[in-house]
Amino acid sequence: MHIYGTRNRPTSFEATSFLRQNDRMASLLPAALRMADLQRDVGQALPAIANNCDVLSFQEGVLTLAVPSSAVAARLKQQLPKLQSTLLARGWQVTSTRLKVQVTRAMPPQVETRVLELPPTAVDAFEELGDSLPDTPQNAALVAAIKRLAAKRRGG
Repeated sequence: MHIYGTRNRPTSFEATSFLRQNDRMASLLPAALRMADLQRDVGQALPAIANNCDVLSFQEGVLTLAVPSSAVAARLKQQLPKLQSTLLARGWQVTSTRLKVQVTRAMPPQVETRVLELPPTAVDAFEELGDSLPDTPQNAALVAAIKRLAAKRRGG
């Protein structure tokens, strides 16, 4: 069974399967389906903003929506009368709506690392630079770093 309104269909199937496996968890399934239906109806009422808000709760006529920023909250506040009237027409007894700004940090799915590839002429130039710098205490760390870089890129 797919929980409509969820953004990831495979995750939805996994969640409903998990909820059905245990008697205590199975009692949460109707509530999860109800929240998913409400999320779907909110999305249909406000398609332009649907991807930017999530239903957090719906208790005693108070609908609480999560939004990612105050700018989205300001846009959504202008649309609240339309949202409430649409939800009332669909059978949801919404008396008021609260917005909660919940900023989440977007993490990249994978961190890409690359190894610096230097052509042999560049490695030769680093070796020459390391040999040509004056042997002074101020240059010691720099010369050592340049020689380590050249040796590492040569493979030894």
